[in-house]
Amino acid sequence: MQARTRPSSGEPGFRDFDLPGVAPSRQKRSRETTLALLRAGADMLRMRSLAELSIETLCAEVGATVGAFYSRFESKEAYFNALMALAARDGEQRLGEIRRPSPETDLDKLCQIIVGGIIAWMRHHEGVLRAALQHDDTRPDTWTPFKALAKATTMRATPLLLPAMGKGRKAAKTRAIAFGFQVVLGTLVNAILNDPGPLSLRSKEMETRLAGCLLLLLQADISQSTPR
Repeated sequence: MQARTRPSSGEPGFRDFDLPGVAPSRQKRSRETTLALLRAGADMLRMRSLAELSIETLCAEVGATVGAFYSRFESKEAYFNALMALAARDGEQRLGEIRRPSPETDLDKLCQIIVGGIIAWMRHHEGVLRAALQHDDTRPDTWTPFKALAKATTMRATPLLLPAMGKGRKAAKTRAIAFGFQVVLGTLVNAILNDPGPLSLRSKEMETRLAGCLLLLLQADISQSTPR
């Protein structure tokens, strides 16, 4: 999700706490506790489901009381909504930091940069994304912000890729790019949710092969003659 971007920490900052269901605080120590709870929960979700995430265990992890948790978050659901909102905001920030590469950048390199950026964001928020996918069974709107982010990513990447695909057949090439991202994102979502193998989200080979897959799909479209 990046092409010549500034590094993004992906960590929530104090400005990010203006979220529904999260009690605002003017005191630095209180904000630091809120931040610690969010960081710890995101990390714990890498190894357990949202249902398995105990508020008591979460609070013990950061040295906070259960009362302190509920003074900041209306409910466990509100807490998870905050985690999802922060993951989406990080994705939006990374999109906003995309810089158009030089005209000499070839299609192969562009695919590597873009796919690498998407995977970096997903790795950083892996636990939250998995929990959102699992939670989508009971709350169909849970995944909606990430669907919107996927669409925005495709739209942002399209004008970067089109010039490297040559002139003509813009509509067909735009369609090919959209399908390419559908393949890339679908593969990554499956890796997060099911991890069927042989490659996991954290595998460097996953990044290399998905970038190569996107490249081959786009090259196949370039090689087609203009439809009659």
